[in-house]
Amino acid sequence: MFLIIGYVIILAASVGTYAVHGSLMALWVPMEYLAIVGLMIGGFMASNGSKAFKATLQSLPSVFKGSQYNKAMYMDLLAMLYEILAKVRKEGLMSIENDVDNPESSAIFSKYPTVMADHHAIEFLTDYLRMMVGGNLNAFEIENLMDMEIETHHQETHTAPHVMAKVGDALPAFGIVVAVMGVVNVMGSVGQPPAVLGKMIGGALVGTFLGILLSYGFVQPIASQLEQRVEEGGKIFQCIKVVLLASMNGYAPQVAVEFGRKVLFSTDRPTFAELEQDIKSRKG
Repeated sequence: MFLIIGYVIILAASVGTYAVHGSLMALWVPMEYLAIVGLMIGGFMASNGSKAFKATLQSLPSVFKGSQYNKAMYMDLLAMLYEILAKVRKEGLMSIENDVDNPESSAIFSKYPTVMADHHAIEFLTDYLRMMVGGNLNAFEIENLMDMEIETHHQETHTAPHVMAKVGDALPAFGIVVAVMGVVNVMGSVGQPPAVLGKMIGGALVGTFLGILLSYGFVQPIASQLEQRVEEGGKIFQCIKVVLLASMNGYAPQVAVEFGRKVLFSTDRPTFAELEQDIKSRKG
């Protein structure tokens, strides 16, 4: 939503203010638009492999949606972790083996569809619960493995914002390329009347205008939005990590989920009282 509002403001501040004292038709140079878009797409494809290309295309729709990582979602996550650890504490680690192996059919996991929607987080959680059930690793070893997996996921999810930032960086240069081609065309028409030459020069400068506007007004905001989505999406792994490690180190489920609550961003973090009341109400 904010991206669309931002785009409207950018167009109003640039094209809108120009329209007050200039002719919008002077900006309509179809070949310039075609050249800029072609250079942008060509540069994007030439700079990236199939994995980066696919990851970027899959990530783009997310910038037009609201974030799924909010207080309500984290309340569900912490309540789910509490329920899992409470079952482990009461019935033993082997009691969650079926839940871990088939989370989709689990009585615990299925109660939290907002958390289940993040399949990466569920896979992360069930993998380490499975290791805990196996009992072959200590907390220190699991923490190191978690850190490496989170770092790998962090690098992988940063592909799309990195690619879009590079495309945005290249657009002003592509605008100059288009403008230079327009100037070359003008130089070949020096015998034309001044009015005709002026129109041709103006058309050539539209390339520079387009390159800069598309870069800083449209593509870079997408890269920034994708970057924010990546940072928000990484927090859930840290939350799961500290809760499981706290449990492995002997803390009660109530205390373990408090560890997870403390690592959340302040805008998404429920208060101690809110979390306690939520867990009590779910138990009731």
